[in-house]
Amino acid sequence: MTDAAFATTTSSAPIFCEDDELGYRRSLTDFTSPLTLDESYRLAHLPLVAPEHPGVIARREGKFYEMGRHPAVYSLVMPVEDGALRASPAFLALEGELKAAPFAGKIAWNILPKRQDRLHATVSGSLSLAEPPVMTSETRDALRKIEPFTVELRGLFSGNVNRGRLYLPVYPEKRDSRNTLQEVQAAFGRTPGDLWLIGLYNLTDDLDAAETAALADIVSRWWGKPLLRLTVSGLQVMGASDDLVLDAHVETALPLGA
Repeated sequence: MTDAAFATTTSSAPIFCEDDELGYRRSLTDFTSPLTLDESYRLAHLPLVAPEHPGVIARREGKFYEMGRHPAVYSLVMPVEDGALRASPAFLALEGELKAAPFAGKIAWNILPKRQDRLHATVSGSLSLAEPPVMTSETRDALRKIEPFTVELRGLFSGNVNRGRLYLPVYPEKRDSRNTLQEVQAAFGRTPGDLWLIGLYNLTDDLDAAETAALADIVSRWWGKPLLRLTVSGLQVMGASDDLVLDAHVETALPLGA
């Protein structure tokens, strides 16, 4: 098994955390007005997908971005195999709708092949900057006590931060009333989160009213629909110098329950 194969398909039927326990509804884009690319997106993402766009923020005082790039940031991630995702008929149907949508020409489709070997959901971001984090024995021991668990990928999600990026939300397995991804975060001493997202698609421009309505319709119709179940048997510490992880590398592989 390769590092990238830490997340594999499963046919089991676990119990998952649902929307009332997670933050996806709270963090959804407000579709009542035309979608505009927000400042964080124009600083961190737009320079990488549409560098000539007049809305690009090349740099900003107090931020470490320079045309979307920055010193290496190391984060804990849950890897996802592109091949497993594309073996899902439900996912292919969703992507087919996006390709047929009136805003399809504003999706940076050319970026997808560049990222296909580094798809992931960030479990705990910014573990360290510039240098890899030191993995303590306490953290490794805590991870060994967490047995492999299941997550379900659903779609589609557009958030109220980094508006312009489209994601698949991750719904983690719940064991003994405990959120398994929050247990992983606790092993790193992190505050429990409630959003875990697989960034897939990037817009290259604002959407007009009709395009926004079309995106809102896709998000609404696909909300909560299962696309793929994965068994997570390990995690990775990934380093990257841009938020699309175009230059990412796996620093450390961290098996669970071992």
